[in-house]
Amino acid sequence: MPIPKRVARFNTRVTNRVMLRIAGWTPGFAIVTHTGRRSGRVYRTPVNVVRDGDRYVFALTYGADSDWVRNVLAAGRCEVETRRRTLELSDPELFTDSTRRLIPIPARWILQLANVDEFIALTPTR
Repeated sequence: MPIPKRVARFNTRVTNRVMLRIAGWTPGFAIVTHTGRRSGRVYRTPVNVVRDGDRYVFALTYGADSDWVRNVLAAGRCEVETRRRTLELSDPELFTDSTRRLIPIPARWILQLANVDEFIALTPTR
């Protein structure tokens, strides 16, 4: 079970405001820019990210039913800012990996403690 929704609400109001200032350049983090499915509003969400070859893999710490994930799946694309670069990503693929093998060891342990095993992978648009 991913992190509880009440924690997500707190993070949306408090933690994300801080993370948005550093996630675009901090290793292991990124800012996903996505468009609301119903509102059409543009959102920026700090997330954990790792590279897997050409793919960018995001740990779904709040589960696959998070708004940002649903928005990306509906649009089939998003932009990601990581390490001071902005890329357009597409072809989202949800998957489960209980081994968390793509994640570096310290983060893998944290995700395991939080019981996070859902991920979304996207590839750069060419």
